[in-house]
Order: sequence, then structure tokens, then C-alpha cells
Amino acid sequence: MTNKTALILGATGVVGTQLVKEISNSKIYKEIHLLTRREMKFPEPKCTGHVVDFENLSKYADLFNVTDVFICLGTTIKNAKSKEAFRKVDYDYVIEAAKMAKASDVEKLLVITAMGADSKSKFFYSRVKGDVEGTLQHLKLNSVQIFRPSLLIGERKEFRAGEKISGMLSSFAKFLFVGPLRPYRAIEANKVAAAMYAAAQTTARGYHFYNSDEIEKFATKR
Repeated sequence: MTNKTALILGATGVVGTQLVKEISNSKIYKEIHLLTRREMKFPEPKCTGHVVDFENLSKYADLFNVTDVFICLGTTIKNAKSKEAFRKVDYDYVIEAAKMAKASDVEKLLVITAMGADSKSKFFYSRVKGDVEGTLQHLKLNSVQIFRPSLLIGERKEFRAGEKISGMLSSFAKFLFVGPLRPYRAIEANKVAAAMYAAAQTTARGYHFYNSDEIEKFATKR
């Protein structure tokens, strides 16, 4: 299918920025709409930025009348300042966007969660991501592609010392992460973006999950 349209939430994040480039370079998509919290400049000619209030996404229902919706939203507790604020971004906004996508009967919803996502995890971060996955499965959209990357490597607008150090160590020791440890290998943000793009071009229906090693393989199919 050509002349597709896309909506991206989280277009300024580490994966989102790569996804914007990936889709903009594609001849398959004729329009790309980007939802942001503040005014941003996007040089790609196909892109149209929309400043929205994520607390009231229902006000922007018309923007969800697209072929595919990509959700790359995410924050940290450090930036969010509290667990409640973190959950609002990583769960509430994501699920509200998914509901809007369902109401518009989009062909595909593509969402980033995280490796280890588990609603029963003792770790708050993993629990929230697991809750997202669980709720998405109950919404019964046409096609949901869920990406569970391990540690992401890429340029961020904010500096995260822990992730920077972990990423450097993981990249240095990449040769150690083989066999059963391969899924834990750090992955570049551009590969996650490439895999999301590739998944959007499949005819897959229902729910599909991709861990880091599967994301790497999928990224080569774009």
C-alpha cells in the first residue's frame, strides 16, 4: 500500500527522532503528523507538527485518522519527579492514544515498552510497562506491534548518566552477549525505528511482541 499516513507520539525522543527520519525517507507515506507538547521545527517536508495537550487527547481525534499510529512516549522518574507523574506519561498517555487509534480504526498501532515488562514485577518501571501491554491486549485493535528493546543507545536531548555509562559498557562487551544472553545486548535507537517501520509494512493482524534480538533481525527487513 502506498500513500499511507502516519501519526507519531514521542517524535522528539531517542527512538522517535530516528523514526521520523525513517518514515520521511519512505515513498510509502505521504503524510506524517507529529504530536508534541511544545512547538518544534521538523525539516522533513512530509511532517506536520501539532502542539497538543496530552491531558486532553480526545480533543484531537481528527489527528488519529491515519493509517498507522506509532507511540514512542516515555520518560524517567527523575524527569517526571514522581511515580505518579511517570505513570501518567508511560501508561495514561499511551493507553489514551491507543483508545483514540482504536476509535479511528487505524490499521496498525506500534508501541515501545521495554524488556522485562511484567505487570507483576517487583520493579515499578517494569510493572508500568507490563500494565501497558496488558491493557493494549484488551483493547482489541486491528494490529498491535509491541517492541521490547533492552538498553537503548542513541542521542538524547537530556543527559542520562546511568544509561550513558551502561550503554558504553554494553557496546564494549557486545561480544559477550551471545546465545541466551543475546536479548540483553544494548540496541541502537535507529534499529528500533527501522524495525517499527518494517513491522508497519507487514500484513500482521492481532498482537505481536519483539524483543531486542528480534528487533535487530526485523530492522534489516525495511
